Formats: sequence, structure tokens, C-alpha cells
Amino acid sequence: MQRVVFLVPLLVAGSIWTLQTDPVKGKSPIMALENFHFEQFTGRWYEVAVVSTCPHYMQRKKRNPVMVALELKHVPSRHNFTMTTSAFTNGTCRETWTVLSFTNTPGQFFHHVARFGADVDSFVVDTNYDEYALMMQLSNEKPTGNKTTIVKLYSRTMSVSPPALEKFKELIRHHGMSEDAAIMNQHKGECLPGEPTKEAAAHHQVFGHESSKQIIPAEEEQSDVRPGRENL
Repeated sequence: MQRVVFLVPLLVAGSIWTLQTDPVKGKSPIMALENFHFEQFTGRWYEVAVVSTCPHYMQRKKRNPVMVALELKHVPSRHNFTMTTSAFTNGTCRETWTVLSFTNTPGQFFHHVARFGADVDSFVVDTNYDEYALMMQLSNEKPTGNKTTIVKLYSRTMSVSPPALEKFKELIRHHGMSEDAAIMNQHKGECLPGEPTKEAAAHHQVFGHESSKQIIPAEEEQSDVRPGRENL
């Protein structure tokens, strides 16, 4: 049984451009949704599809294309919010926490990953709040200059409508990526932190493996996961 907690160091972005250049094309600006209302955006979401320019991220997702549940919570008096994600990894449900800051642009968020010296900007490109959301994430690793673009499709349920999926594909094409590379996440059952999948539980019963609760430090857990490869 495992419960993983990631506390991502927070930097307040005092001045971030409204338009940011997508490193894929070098010209297409990324704009957050106009008249974005964050409080309507909070609550439960599911990551149902994703594509990235980072080959390591895509390899990892292909090995484990599981549905990711996200919970967004905000304390009104604070200039940041928490995102809790839960998903099955190696047969066990793991939960992570990330702290993101608001910027001067509604619908654009920021966090800094100190371990890799990376600035990560996230954008809500489109949403109707009660059905779907299109997200883009730009990661810039200052020491290496590596830049990564990730496009994600969120849904309030574990399924998504054809029109929302088509919007996702259009966004992918617009930013120079192949829609054929997109990964559709699979539902592996209800994810409760520390609980195994049905397959893992059956394996435990047959082979009598011992179960133990383990807390893995964020630094250790992310040793092979660079900023462009984490959830948002």
C-alpha cells in the first residue's frame, strides 16, 4: 500500500506574459480562455486524453495509460490552489499533491520545479466548466534549455463527448502535433490511495505477497520524471 505526496515548491509569478510562444512551432501563441472563472473550474476532473512533445513522457504513458482523477481546491484568501491527483501506478493507487500559483492572467497558472530548475506554465485554453476542459502545459528547464509542450483533455466524468474529443484533436493539430500520437487513458477501477487494482489484489491472494504501507519522498519518486512529464 503506497501513498505518495508531492509538495511542489511554489514561486509567485509576479509578471507572466498573457501570450506565450509554443515551442513546437515557435510562432503559435497560447492564450488562456477569455472571461475565465476559476471557482467554476474547481472540483473533480478526469484526465481522459493526453499528448506531449516529450518522448519520455509518452513512453511512460503508453506503458501505463490509466485514467487520472484530479481534485482542485482553493482557499479564497490565498493566491494559490492545490491539485490532488490519484491514479494507479504499478498496480497501486497513488495520490500526489501539487501547489500552483495564480498569475495576472485568469486561466493561466504557474509552478516551479526546483529539482530541475524548471518553470511550468499551465493554461486553460477552453472549457464549458461542467463537461470538458482543454489544457496546455509548457515546461522550460533553465539549466538545459529543454522545452516541452503537453496538451490534455479533462472531463467531469470518465467519458468524453465526440465534440469535446474533436476540439482536443483540433488543438493538437493547431500546435503542430500529431493527433495519432494522442493517448486515450483507460479506466482501471476506482482509485483509493493505498489500495491495489483488482488484478494486483488477485495476485496478492494467489501468491501471498505481504502488503506494506510506504511513503516515498517526492525527490526519490521523481528521480526519473522531469517537469514536462508530470501531471497537471
